[in-house]
Amino acid sequence: MQITKIISGGQTGADRAALDWARERGIPHGGWCPKGRRAEDGVIPYSYNLEENNISAYAVRTEWNVRDSDATVLFSIEKRLSGGTRLTADLAERHGVPWIHITPCSHRSVRQALGAFLEVNPVFILNVAGPRASNEPAVGTFVKQCLDSVGDLFVNQRVNARARRRVA
Repeated sequence: MQITKIISGGQTGADRAALDWARERGIPHGGWCPKGRRAEDGVIPYSYNLEENNISAYAVRTEWNVRDSDATVLFSIEKRLSGGTRLTADLAERHGVPWIHITPCSHRSVRQALGAFLEVNPVFILNVAGPRASNEPAVGTFVKQCLDSVGDLFVNQRVNARARRRVA
């Protein structure tokens, strides 16, 4: 397993948390966002390495991120998928992209569940998606905790850890 990049759509909540997590660790990040860098809180900051597609519809950026990834992880607090998160799962099915849905109650060990998923599905580019912050205010913290639990699966995370050990 050598995840080299996280992509997401830049919406508040799960998307932005995944991108922030990657940025904080020096892991390449990117993805597609709607024309005008549209999000529920206004314009997505340019500090996120997102490419604008030519349409302002969220569904287009969602499809392009699914299409351009090797796998998708959907994070949510709620067990039931809805809205754009449900659309992401449907698009992954349509494009034949493996996906997994992680909730606080869905797995005893997020590391075990994600690790098994990533072991079965070779992933270089991981699409991370989930609800926006206004729908699930706690989802961002949950995403970061989950990614922390599997952080060693990211190539740059391993390189950074080795470099920190050499310096110490």
